[in-house]
Amino acid sequence: MTADDSFGRLDDDDYPAFTMGRAAEVLGTSQGFLRALGEARLITPLRSAGGHRRYSRYQLRIAARARELVDQGTPVEAACRIIILEDQLEEAQRINAAYRKAAESVEPPPES
Repeated sequence: MTADDSFGRLDDDDYPAFTMGRAAEVLGTSQGFLRALGEARLITPLRSAGGHRRYSRYQLRIAARARELVDQGTPVEAACRIIILEDQLEEAQRINAAYRKAAESVEPPPES
């Protein structure tokens, strides 16, 4: 890997660039909170060669949403379930929009 390849990854939302300590610092939370999100299977950090957890920017956004819910009094497990359901709803809406767009682009059959 060249230095140029490494710089290209800085824009990749899925690149696991953050250590657990840095991720917790960025989110203003504890490392234990991040572990709890992993145990609840909301986010699964990648592991470095040495076994250390690494988080992507995408995962940090999910963790920030979980923290927002927890700060409002939602238990961690419930916050994780809410986020999973929000994600599923967003995906279903995206699929429905694609189906509607495809249906609108199809010409109706000629009338006989």
